[in-house]
Amino acid sequence: MAASLSPTARTTLHRSKERGRSAREDLYAILDSGVICHLGVVVDGAPMVVPTGYGRLGDTLYLHGSTGARSLRGALEDEICVTVTHLDGIVLARSIFHHSVNYRSAMIYGRARRVTDPDERLAGLRALSEQLAPGQWDTVRPPTRKELAATEVLALSLAEASVKARQGPPGDELEDYALPIWAGVLPVRMSWGEPEPDPELSERLRTPAHVAARPPLGSLPQKI
Repeated sequence: MAASLSPTARTTLHRSKERGRSAREDLYAILDSGVICHLGVVVDGAPMVVPTGYGRLGDTLYLHGSTGARSLRGALEDEICVTVTHLDGIVLARSIFHHSVNYRSAMIYGRARRVTDPDERLAGLRALSEQLAPGQWDTVRPPTRKELAATEVLALSLAEASVKARQGPPGDELEDYALPIWAGVLPVRMSWGEPEPDPELSERLRTPAHVAARPPLGSLPQKI
């Protein structure tokens, strides 16, 4: 039996409850097929939302940045909120009121912890690297001690999370279905472009397969 999300006061949906998803596998799928999350923190009494890279290992989400980053310092001082959203389509209805979007989104609440264990730090950084650029960790120079010292790694439990999604055609008022107005969904599909080599790159070096043949954006990666 698939594990379920544990609802809390903050993750319980109050509007459009039918769009909620309760399976933990739905949470994993949204996180694993994303690239960027938005980290919400309070810094000096004011809210700040920062787009940042992330990686997942089991029920832990890893975030990283410079040790001097205000957002990461704020993340350690109070509870945070992290979101990941996939836009799948623009829903065009027969009335402006019923226009919408098809999407999949995840929201995680909790208190982040600073990762100090050397092995967990490397595992977290590798998860971040593999989320952004699968296959790169094993093909490039590893981080030096100096680089690791300048990098903050945070861990956030996935214990308190919610998932919400909308798919399908527009939902119009019954009397509007007879209107001579086109309605439907304009799908949104993001794709990778052609790799652009560094101008300083030797002409003898070819684009590696894990870059040139990367699976479509939004597809589920193979977890490390």
